[in-house]
Amino acid sequence: QMRLEESGGGSVQAGGSLTLSCAASGGSRFIGWFRQASGKEREGVAAIYTDSAGGPAYYADSVKGRCTISQDNAKNTVYLQMDRLKPADTAMYYCAATMGWVDPFLHPRQFQYWGQGILVTVSS
Repeated sequence: QMRLEESGGGSVQAGGSLTLSCAASGGSRFIGWFRQASGKEREGVAAIYTDSAGGPAYYADSVKGRCTISQDNAKNTVYLQMDRLKPADTAMYYCAATMGWVDPFLHPRQFQYWGQGILVTVSS
C-alpha cells in the first residue's frame, strides 16, 4: 500500500508563494495534486508523469501560469510550487498517485492512493 505524505502548507497573504511537497513510499506512474475548498467538490490542480524524467505534466486552467509541478526521483518526492496565490486558492490540498495513465482533465477517480491532505489558507 503506497503512502503519501504532504508537507509545506500554511497561511500566506494574497500574492505570495508556497511550495507543497508530496513524499511517496513507492513508485508510481503519475502523482497529482488536488484541492477541496469548503463546500465544494475536489478538483484537480496538477499532475506529473513520475515513471521517468521528461514525461507530461498537466495543469488545471485555474492555476496555469501560477503553479509548477516538479519531481525529484531520487527522493521520490513531487513538488507543487504555487505563486501569485489568491484567496480562491484556499483549500485542503491532497497528493494522489496512480500506476495507471491519466488524462489532462485530472479526474480524482483516476488516482487510487491519497494523502491525508494539508491546509493552504490565502488571506486578502
